[in-house]
Amino acid sequence: MTNAIHRTQAGAGGCPFHAAQEPPTAPNGCPVSSRAAAFDPFDRPYQLDPAEALRWSREQEPVFYSPKLGYWVVSRYDDIKAIFRDNLTFSPSIALEKITPASREALAVLERYDYGMNRTLVNEDEPAHMARRRELLEAFTPEALEAHAPMVRRLVREKLDAIVDRGRADLIAEMFWEVPLTVALHFLGVPEEDMEQLRRFSVAHTLNTWGRPSPEQQVEVAEGVGRFWQYSGQVLAKMQAQSRGHGWMYDMIEKNRQKPDVVTDNYLHSMMMAIIVAAHETTALATANAFRQLLSRPAVWAELCANPELIPAAAEECLRHSGSVVAWRRIATREVEVGGVTIPEGGRILMVTASANHDPAHFENPDELDIYRDNAVDHLTFGYGSHQCMGKNLGRMEMRIFLEEFTRRLPHLELEEQEFTFLPNTSFRGPEALWVRWDPAQNPERRDPAVRSAQRDFPVGAPSRQDIARQMVVAKVQAASEGVLQIALEDPRGRRVPEWSPGSHVDLIVGDYVRKYSLCGEVDDPYWLQIAVLREPEGRGGSAWVHEHLEPGMTLRLRGPKNHFRLDESAQHYVLIAGGIGITPIIAMADRLKQMGKSYELHYAGRSRASMAFLARIERDHGKALRCYPKAEGARLDLIDLLAEPREDTLLYACGPERLLAALEAGSAHWPEGSLHVEHFTAEGALLDPAKEHAFEVELADSELIVEVGPDRTLLQALRAAGVDVPSDCEEGLCGSCQVAVLEGEIDHRDKVLTAAERAGQDRLMSCCSRAQGKKLKLAL
Repeated sequence: MTNAIHRTQAGAGGCPFHAAQEPPTAPNGCPVSSRAAAFDPFDRPYQLDPAEALRWSREQEPVFYSPKLGYWVVSRYDDIKAIFRDNLTFSPSIALEKITPASREALAVLERYDYGMNRTLVNEDEPAHMARRRELLEAFTPEALEAHAPMVRRLVREKLDAIVDRGRADLIAEMFWEVPLTVALHFLGVPEEDMEQLRRFSVAHTLNTWGRPSPEQQVEVAEGVGRFWQYSGQVLAKMQAQSRGHGWMYDMIEKNRQKPDVVTDNYLHSMMMAIIVAAHETTALATANAFRQLLSRPAVWAELCANPELIPAAAEECLRHSGSVVAWRRIATREVEVGGVTIPEGGRILMVTASANHDPAHFENPDELDIYRDNAVDHLTFGYGSHQCMGKNLGRMEMRIFLEEFTRRLPHLELEEQEFTFLPNTSFRGPEALWVRWDPAQNPERRDPAVRSAQRDFPVGAPSRQDIARQMVVAKVQAASEGVLQIALEDPRGRRVPEWSPGSHVDLIVGDYVRKYSLCGEVDDPYWLQIAVLREPEGRGGSAWVHEHLEPGMTLRLRGPKNHFRLDESAQHYVLIAGGIGITPIIAMADRLKQMGKSYELHYAGRSRASMAFLARIERDHGKALRCYPKAEGARLDLIDLLAEPREDTLLYACGPERLLAALEAGSAHWPEGSLHVEHFTAEGALLDPAKEHAFEVELADSELIVEVGPDRTLLQALRAAGVDVPSDCEEGLCGSCQVAVLEGEIDHRDKVLTAAERAGQDRLMSCCSRAQGKKLKLAL
C-alpha cells in the first residue's frame, strides 16, 4: 500500500455553479442548512476530531441530511442509543457497505479474486443475527477471556523489554499494532505469520469500506482487499482440514459442521476476513488514542501512575473521550422520526458515536478527559444492544495491561512534539504514529529490578463505579443555617475542580458512609466544590459524622460530579420549589436562570428563617423572584393554589422532603406530561430484602436469553452476571440510569424516578430495584 492512500484528500472539489443555485433539500423535502450542506466527514476537521467537528450539530441540529455524503447524520447520545436499540426499524445491513461506490475497474479486480464477502455479525438483520450470535458467545464470557490475560501480559512485557533502554520509540510501530494482532490471531486460532501483510490488508479493508479513495487508488485498494479475501480463504481451508484446533475460528468451523444452515460456508469465510480486522484494529487504535490523550496531559498521566487502581476507569474514559470507533451506519426500513426529524424509508444513517460520547446532556463536562468519571462506561464506542461489540472485554483487557506495564515501568514517559496523521475514513480513528521519549537512566527498574514484574491485575469486564473516587481536601466549613454546614472542597494539588451544571451532585465518601449531596456553590467557581449537609438525628449516621468530625484540611473522597436532575433551559418560565435542605440544587438553578435572563419564581419553605440555609444570599440574589414560607411565622406553601392552573411553556423543578414531592406529583397531575421534575435523595422502599422477595425469570428479547433472578439478587445484578451491560449509578432507584424497556409482564415498581403515568404504562423499569409482580418479565435487551 502506497503512502498516497494514507494521505487521500477528497471532497474538496465540487461544481462551482452550485453556489448560485437554490439551497439543497433533503429526501424528506425539508431544506438543508448551510452547515449541513457543508459537512463532509472526509474534510480535515472531522478527520482530526469528529466530536469537535459536530459540536454545532449537537447544539443546534442533532439530526441533519448531508448532501455530500447522502446520509442522515445523527449526533446526540439519546438519539443514537435509540437507533441502536431498534434493529428492526434501523437495519444494520449497510454497516459494511462501501461508503464510496466502487469504480468499474475496482469491481473487475474484486471479481478476479472471486470476492464474495457477505453477512457478518456486524451487518446482519434479525432473526439470523441473534441465532448466529448465540452460537458464538461462549468464548467471550469473562471467565473464558481471563485465560488470555497471561499471554497478553507476556507479549506486552516482551515488547517493552525491547525498547525500555532505548529512550525513544514509535509505540504504534513497536507494539500497539502487533500485540493486538497477535492476540487476535491467537484468540482465533489463526497461525501467527505474515504480520506485516495482514496490516496492509487491514488498511485496504478500512479504506475500501469506510474511505474515499480516488478512482486510481480504488484499483490498488481492491487489489489489497481481493488478496485479503483470498488469503483468509486459504487460512480457513487449512483450518478446516484439521480435525480439531484451539481458537474461536475452530469453534465456528465446528458449528458449521453441526449447523450448516446457521453458520454457512460463506459466513465462515466472511467472518474470517472481518474478524481479523475487527479483533485487532479497533484495539490497536484505541490504545494509541488512549496513550496520546493521557500523555498530552502530564498531570493526568502522573496521577494515573500514582494511582494504578484507576487504570480500568482511565481506559474506559479514553474509550469515551477518543475511542477508535467513531461512527456506525444504519438504514431506515420505514419512515421514522429521529430527534424530531422525519427520515424516509430507505434513508441511510451515519450515527457519529464520537459525538454522542461528548453530549453534555449525558456526560457532565464532556470535553474533559476525567479519569475519575464514573459513568464513562455509558459510552457508545462499543455500540449498544444486541449488536454491541462481542470482543469489548478483550479490548479492555489489552488496553489495561498496556497502561499498567507503562505506568509502572516508564512513569516518566513523555509525548514528543509531532503532527498526527490519520487514515481518512468515516468510522475508525487513531494516529498512524505515536512517538514518545523518556530518560532510561530514570527507569524505576534500574533501581529496583522487581518493578519489572510487580504487576497489578484487574477483573475482566467494565470497571465498577464504586472503585472510582477522587481525593479532595476540605477547604472551609461554616454554618449555612441552624443544623446545616456549608462545606467547600478543593483539589489536593490546587488544580481546578471539575466543571458542573445546575442539578449536579457528588457522592461523598466519609468513613464508612457514602452520601449524595447536591452542589450548591457558584457554578463558575473553578477551584471549589460546595455542598451543604443537614444534620439528621433520625438518619443513618452520615450527616452526624460530617457535623462531628469534618474540619478544614481533612482529606476525603468523592464520586462525581454527576447530574440526574438536569435543568431544561428551553422553557419560557420556571417554578422552582424547595423544602428545607432541598434548596441546595434549586439555588444553583436559580443562579443559572438569572444569568440567562429567564423568567422564574422561587418558592422556599422551611421550619424557620434560622433553619433555612442560604436564605440571606437568596434574598440578596433572587429577592424579586423569592416567595418565602417559614412555618414558625405561620407561612405555608399552598400547593393547591400554586398548581391550580397549568401554565403555558412552564416547567416545575422541586427538591425537598418526600411528602412535599408526593404532594407535588399529585397536585400537578393535570399539568402537561413532563412538566414536573424532582430529585429524591432517599431510597425508602427501593432496597432489596431477600426475606420478602420471590424469584422470577426475565426473557431478553434482543439477546434471546433467559436469566433467573433469585430473591437475594436485584435484576441489575442478575443481568450483569449473565454478561449483559446495563448502565447504572445510584443503584437505589433514584437516578434513572438503569432504565430498561419492558415488553411483557407486570412490574413491581420501587423507584423514585418514574411518574405515575409512566408506571401505569408498564413499559419500563429501573433494573436496580424494581422486580416482577409475577413469575416473568420480557425485556428489550
